[in-house]
Amino acid sequence: AALPKATILDLSCNNLISLPSDFCSLLHLVKLDLSKNRLQQLPLDFGRLVNLQHLDLLNNRLVTLPVSFAQLKNLKWLDLKDNPLDPVLAKVAGDCLDEKQCKQAAVRVLQHMRAIQSEQDRERQQKLQAEREMEKKREAEQRAREAQQRELRKREKAEEKERRRRQYDAQRAAKQEMEKQTKKETVQTRKPPSSSRPPQPPRHKHSWSRSVLRVLLFVLVCILCTLAVCKLTELQHQPLCISVNTLYEDVVAALQNHKSLQNLLHRNSRQ
Repeated sequence: AALPKATILDLSCNNLISLPSDFCSLLHLVKLDLSKNRLQQLPLDFGRLVNLQHLDLLNNRLVTLPVSFAQLKNLKWLDLKDNPLDPVLAKVAGDCLDEKQCKQAAVRVLQHMRAIQSEQDRERQQKLQAEREMEKKREAEQRAREAQQRELRKREKAEEKERRRRQYDAQRAAKQEMEKQTKKETVQTRKPPSSSRPPQPPRHKHSWSRSVLRVLLFVLVCILCTLAVCKLTELQHQPLCISVNTLYEDVVAALQNHKSLQNLLHRNSRQ
């Protein structure tokens, strides 16, 4: 790291197990020899060495390469022999027995790693898209729940308003009915029911007058019957009938005298 502008670096035959994280800051490296070490993996950001053209990884313990390896766009030579590579990667890399094979290995490995990177990017994009769709779905569900809750609150508010309106109408009707009843009772108190029809005489007085009239009629009938008996039957010579006849004649004479007196008075008044 103290030599950031180094272009050629030979670290072969050093039994290296790993490379430090700041190794990839050597951005000016053009040729790198890491052969005959014990490297099990390369740094994940190994692709930062974009100027690298020649890479020797002979006889290490590498199984795979970091995905960032696809960014080594200037790589022209690559040797991966004698590594326990993944079968697919080993088949892609092939042999590096001469200059031509090592150059072909560099081209094929870069293509393979770029395909892996594209696949991972696609998977990442699909995962991101799925997460976005899931987030949109959750947001839609949340909006639907909120809309449902708003509709429920709106319906409850409308029902409460309708209940209060019915209660108010019932109270108002009861109040009007009470006022009407109070007014009716007040009118009845000020104007008795008997004032709407003429007063009637007490029943006991009416009954007494009727009884007196009945008695008078009965007496009159008796007198007429007695007079008829004494005038028309053989009982007229009896003492009772004689008294009755005499009384009858006296009454008739008195009435006639009364009539004659009236005529005399009338005549005098005319004169």
